[in-house]
Amino acid sequence: MDVEMRREGEKGDASMDGEVCINWRGKPCNSSKHGGMKAAVFVLGIQAFEIMAIAAVGNNLITYVFNEMHFPLSKSANIVTNFVGTIFLLSLFGGFLSDSYLGSFWTMIIFGFVELSGFILLSVQAHLPQLRPPKCNMTSPQEHCVEANGFKSTMFFIALYSVALGSGCMKPNMIAHGADQFPKSDPKQSKKLSTYFNSAYFSFCAGELIALTVLVWVQTKSGMDVGFGMSAGAMAAGLVCLVAGAGFYRNKPLQGSIFTPVARVFVAAFLKRKQKICPSNSEVVQCTDNGVKSNAVPICTTRHSNKFRFLDKACIKAQDSRNEGPWRLCTVAQVEQTKILLSVIPIFACTIIFNTILAQLQTFSVQQGSSMNSNLSHSFQIPPASLQSIPYIMLIVLVPVYEVWIVPFMRRYTRKESGIDPLTRIGVGLFLVTFSMVAAACVERKRRDEAVGTGRIISIFWIAPQFLIFGLSEMFTAVGLIEFFYKQSLEGMQSFLTAMTYCSYSFGFFLSSVLVSLINKITSTSSNSGWLSNNDLNKDRLDLFYWLLAVLSLLNFFNYLFWARWYSKDASIGERSEAVSQKENVNGNGALV
Repeated sequence: MDVEMRREGEKGDASMDGEVCINWRGKPCNSSKHGGMKAAVFVLGIQAFEIMAIAAVGNNLITYVFNEMHFPLSKSANIVTNFVGTIFLLSLFGGFLSDSYLGSFWTMIIFGFVELSGFILLSVQAHLPQLRPPKCNMTSPQEHCVEANGFKSTMFFIALYSVALGSGCMKPNMIAHGADQFPKSDPKQSKKLSTYFNSAYFSFCAGELIALTVLVWVQTKSGMDVGFGMSAGAMAAGLVCLVAGAGFYRNKPLQGSIFTPVARVFVAAFLKRKQKICPSNSEVVQCTDNGVKSNAVPICTTRHSNKFRFLDKACIKAQDSRNEGPWRLCTVAQVEQTKILLSVIPIFACTIIFNTILAQLQTFSVQQGSSMNSNLSHSFQIPPASLQSIPYIMLIVLVPVYEVWIVPFMRRYTRKESGIDPLTRIGVGLFLVTFSMVAAACVERKRRDEAVGTGRIISIFWIAPQFLIFGLSEMFTAVGLIEFFYKQSLEGMQSFLTAMTYCSYSFGFFLSSVLVSLINKITSTSSNSGWLSNNDLNKDRLDLFYWLLAVLSLLNFFNYLFWARWYSKDASIGERSEAVSQKENVNGNGALV
């Protein structure tokens, strides 16, 4: 009787596979009415508006922190990188909440309003003089500027990190929720998934471009209070777009904590560490829940991986025990899910240096542009932060060209739906980004020599190549990384694994802060200050710092080649997931006997 009840429970859980979806009211959705590009377009809308709002703040934040809040240049750069790093670190929290308890739609709604409140507070803080220190010129050695402290500083950081909390929890869910609109069981919809990722990056580029041109120009001409207010308006428009598509979305059923099955695998493997190991060949085994309702694992067909074989002991059924609990006997799918998390960590780590370089383009490169001739005409000056729009202008053209012409051509050549597989795409980007720092170092050396030697200020357009090269590399790395992480995830972990993509940004920006502080400490002597210790780039050695990043980037590329080859030795989970089956395991519990 008990066995029959357990099997009935397994059949019920099987209906909760990744292809079963619910609408926003919690009822089963209709494949003809829900999902597809008609639903994803609303997600692309919120993504464009949200990135427009956050980019207008983040990319010009160093100017506000330095000129208005009067923090020193190196400290200002660290405030910006810590802020951006926190956004991406919090994406893990947002992904966990979404997959485990709230769902991506409600997570975006809740934290979208948190982000909106942060923009409003920033606008108020920038508008009221009593919330900022007295005005002064930070670049003038004759003036002593008072750094923001006390209530003024507290108000600023509360507003700033409200934005970080909201944006961080939204980011992975925007990508994952849009991708969820294309069910893997439908070949036509599944083929559109790669197109969606390219469309999502196009949406990102469009939002960045508007932020770095229109909104940054408004900040420069009308004040940061008006600029922050426009960010709040863009965020409000994004939330309206998100809610408008509620009736079209495919939503995943909630499955409880995503970490419980992973913890069970480690506990079971430890308890059975003396057992004979599972088969290590590539035979296909089926898996279901193991009799107790699990939080993560649907019925599926999973190809056994040879990596981390010590975890295979968790799915061995003990010979002397009939009824083992979920903390002693796990399914093959649970073990494979845990292996995925461990396997993608090296790939994730190899993108940290890439995002450390991105941090320089949003901090020191903006200050680099501030020290150059930004006059386009006698009456118009280019805001230095707007230089970051250069790669996005290029990408607005390149992304459609890549999707319409290059992807179909590569599909015929590689026989892969995405044209170029994600790991190759990431590698191309990691190789190209090195030359962004080479260009940055050469230009900074020329700018400094001209300024110090002859007093001539060179044109701001000299720093365009470093932005162009980085934009091209980001088109490969950023999209490839998101597609890679989403395709590796089993059902119930898409948002969390997508969040790991953004977590790479976080570590990259935090590493930038560490490098700046470390370089200043190492290069400082009793007679000379460090490479980045002054508030004047003509006295600093930013060019040497850029050369250091170029060397680190090249070494990181070779490190990536090693780990990409290691990962590719087993068939990817993305390929294994195509073999998903609805049959029950022969022994009814998904464990290897």
